[in-house]
Amino acid sequence: MHSLTSLHTFGLAAHAKDFLTIDSVEGLLRILSSLQKTPYLLLGEGSNTVFTEDYNGLVIKNALTGINISEDDNFYHLNVASGENWHDLVRMCMNKGMFGFENLALIPGSVGASPIQNIGAYGVEIERFIQSVEFVDLRSGMYGHFNKRECEFSYRESRFKREPGARFITSVNFALPKANQVVATYGPLLEISDPTPQAIFDKVIETRKSKLPDPSVLGNAGSFFKNPTIDAERFRILQQRYPNIPHFGAPAGRVKLPAAWLIDQLGFKGQKRGDIACHENQALVLVNHGQGTGEQLLSLAREIRQQVQSQFNISLDNEVRLVAGSGPIEL
Repeated sequence: MHSLTSLHTFGLAAHAKDFLTIDSVEGLLRILSSLQKTPYLLLGEGSNTVFTEDYNGLVIKNALTGINISEDDNFYHLNVASGENWHDLVRMCMNKGMFGFENLALIPGSVGASPIQNIGAYGVEIERFIQSVEFVDLRSGMYGHFNKRECEFSYRESRFKREPGARFITSVNFALPKANQVVATYGPLLEISDPTPQAIFDKVIETRKSKLPDPSVLGNAGSFFKNPTIDAERFRILQQRYPNIPHFGAPAGRVKLPAAWLIDQLGFKGQKRGDIACHENQALVLVNHGQGTGEQLLSLAREIRQQVQSQFNISLDNEVRLVAGSGPIEL
């Protein structure tokens, strides 16, 4: 058995039956061809995966690296291996004067996870910069790629996420416009008097560090739930009950609500179930105070979900990937 505690940022005590690291696509294909019916799970940096109990299979950690940069008159083009660290990529681009990623600074995880989650923050989603995603089809062993449209991006969603286990992302192709237009219309970025890319980068890091616990100090997986979207009529009814409810526009005339606000209204901040707690400063983040268990985590998360449903008639979906003994599970 191999300990998974240090391989996922929530830090629960869990083990895998077997564990391997791969640093080439060819190595991955050799491993997969020899597995036969052995269950396996592909893992990046473990910042969006929580092992709620021992995993009865093989965990394969992605360690693919490499960044290739080219340019034309209008764009910087980057081909980035899926095992690269996301924030390291953002910082490298800033240092080279290639802007666009600054709103997405300090998001934990690997580059390969960015299209799966369609990561987003402070008014920007990664789909804005993705040209295509390269992968290996795990069913056929064949190489393939999807252009942006084929990735089927939506809020915190993609084709890769909706079809788990079907593909292994090998690299992502980004295009950063040389005439980049900064986005400084969201939350704390409005406080910046001169919103340059560097100022946004610095403000995002400052804000994230002040609002979100460092997983190396306090185990967590970032935002545990997605922000829900509801139709305009349901929002109108809800706003009559809660005139000051924060909200944002969403596609197709829908309205996005902060899940943190919903959870906070129910008094969950600081509540604990064993060593698992709802963070005292950020209701959207569940944390492990050191000796938490998967059972405690699932208990608190399900309680939050049930009470939000009961009080607001809104269903919260978890953003993190929960993995039990036989594989991913749902709340």
